[in-house]
Amino acid sequence: MSEHFDTVVIGGGQAGLAMGYHLSRLKRPFLILDGNPRTGDSWRNRWDSLRLFTPARYDALPGSRYPGPQWSYPGREEFADYLSSYAEKFELPVRNNVRVNRLSHNGHVFVIETGKGRIDADNVVVAPGWDRKPKVPAFAQQLNPDIRQLTAGSYKSPEDLTPGPVLVVGAGNSGADVALELAAIRKTYLSGRHPGEIPWPIDAVAARPLTLAVFFAFSHLLTLGTPMGRKARPQILAHSGPLVRVKNRDLVRAGVERVARTEGIKDGLPLLADGRTLGITNVVWCTGFTPDLAWIDLPVFGPDGEPQQDRGVAKAQAGLYFLGATFQQSLASSMVHGVGRDAAAIARLMAAKAHRAVTAAGQAPSRVRPEGSAAPQ
Repeated sequence: MSEHFDTVVIGGGQAGLAMGYHLSRLKRPFLILDGNPRTGDSWRNRWDSLRLFTPARYDALPGSRYPGPQWSYPGREEFADYLSSYAEKFELPVRNNVRVNRLSHNGHVFVIETGKGRIDADNVVVAPGWDRKPKVPAFAQQLNPDIRQLTAGSYKSPEDLTPGPVLVVGAGNSGADVALELAAIRKTYLSGRHPGEIPWPIDAVAARPLTLAVFFAFSHLLTLGTPMGRKARPQILAHSGPLVRVKNRDLVRAGVERVARTEGIKDGLPLLADGRTLGITNVVWCTGFTPDLAWIDLPVFGPDGEPQQDRGVAKAQAGLYFLGATFQQSLASSMVHGVGRDAAAIARLMAAKAHRAVTAAGQAPSRVRPEGSAAPQ
C-alpha cells in the first residue's frame, strides 16, 4: 500500500530544505526524501579542505541566520552540520536513506518508487543537487593508464594522488581551490579558460560595500527578468561564474602554472590547445557536473537531455517542479543564498494552484491533509 502526500520534495540538501521551509510557512503538507544517511551528507562527502566560496552571511537558508562570523568561509563539515540543525529547528519532515528509483505519473498522481516502497504525490519538486555526475571529456579514456584520474567529486585530499605533477582541468571556483591546495606540495598546472574574478578580496573590510553590491547583482540584476541577465546566462551556463574567493594572483603566488585548454590526448598524455603535451602523473577533472535525472520517467527532457522548465516549472508535466539548477531564475539560483527565493516562488505557485482548484470546485479552502501526509509545520 502506498502513502500519499500533497507534495514530495526529492533531495534533502540546501534546495530541498529551503523548499520545505516555504511549504511549511504556507502550511502545505509535504515530505522530503534524502538518499543520504544524514542531512548534510552531500557536503560531508566532498573534499576535506573544501570551504564555501561565499562568506557566511550568504550561506544561510530562509528563516535563519548563519551562525558564526558573517565574513568567514564555512568548511564542508560546518556547513553540513548547519543543514542538519536547520532541518531540526524547523521540524522539516526529512526521510533519510531513501533513494528514488523511478518517478512517473499514472494519469492521476505522481508515482515515486523507492527502495523502501511506493509514495504517491500530487506535486513533486526535484531538488537532488545538480552536481551529481562529473562531466569528463570522452578523450580522458585515452590517457596513459598509469596516470591517476580524479574528479572534483572523487578528490578528497592530496593523499589521493600518486607522486609527481598534477594537471587540474577546469579553472572555475572548484578548480582554483583544488589547484591552490595541491600547489603547496607538488608541481601543479591549471588548464582552462579563466572565468574572470571579483577583483578584490571580498572579505576585506574596506571592500565589503562592493561585495554586497556584487551579490545583490547576482540575485537581482543577473536574472531572467533583465536584459543584462538574459545576455549573460548563455555564457555562464557554457562556462562558469567568476572566481569569488580565490584570485588569479593567489594561484600565481602559490606557483600554479596556468596552461592552455586541454583538447585531447597525444601519446597517452594531455594535449593542450597550444600543441604541448604535459608529462604529468595525475589529472583532476574540475570540468563541471550534470544532474543525475535518469530516474525521471516522464516526457520532460529536451534534445540536449536537460529538463525543459521555465523558472523551475516543468513545461510538459503539470505539478512537476525543479529547484537548484544553475541560473534557474538568476545567477544566484544555484547558490545557497539564492535558492530560497526560487523555492518561495515555487511554493507560491503551488498554493495558488491549490486555491484555484478549490475555488473551481465551489468549496471553501481546507486545511485537511491527505491520509499519510506530513503534519503542517
